[in-house]
Amino acid sequence: MTRLTMLSRPGCHLCEEMRRQVEEILAGTETSWEVIDVDSDEALASRFGESIPLLYVNGKLFAKTRLPRMAAALRLRRAAGRGA
Repeated sequence: MTRLTMLSRPGCHLCEEMRRQVEEILAGTETSWEVIDVDSDEALASRFGESIPLLYVNGKLFAKTRLPRMAAALRLRRAAGRGA
């Protein structure tokens, strides 16, 4: 199972767009999502508040603010353990 963690905040259109893209790329892959609201913790808000969304795949930072479309599908599949 691929663990996906996104630092986000309610109403973040970039966060919604990234999640939609990730779900599209990993369709058919068993995933679990954890979405963390950066505004729920003062330290998180201070550290990451201007850099969301952040996407972690299996605990490793994968993308920050935007999911790069060029080669993103291949990189994301590899990070998720699905190969090319």
